Amino acid sequence: MSVLQNGVAGVLIVLGLIIMLVGSIGILRLPDFYTRSHAASKVDTTGIIFLLLGLAVLQGWNLAMVKLMIAVAIIMLANPVAIHALSRAAWMHGERPWMRKKEGED
Repeated sequence: MSVLQNGVAGVLIVLGLIIMLVGSIGILRLPDFYTRSHAASKVDTTGIIFLLLGLAVLQGWNLAMVKLMIAVAIIMLANPVAIHALSRAAWMHGERPWMRKKEGED
């Protein structure tokens, strides 16, 4: 295994972990379901994809890399659809987005 391969894999894995950490903080700090679900979907999808790509680079060209690429493709398709379905169900059941109060309103 080359130093370049380890370096690229390490950068991708650390980038994925940082993205997931920032998104987790966003989930805790955002005010309502829709903004939290947006943060969760973006972070979940991009963070896990970077993490899996880093693992694929670390594996090299073999069957494990093919399986990781299949997992990346499934995540890229399934996560946005799942979050959209959850958000639509919340909207249909009466969950409304948070609105900032204008100055002077109670």
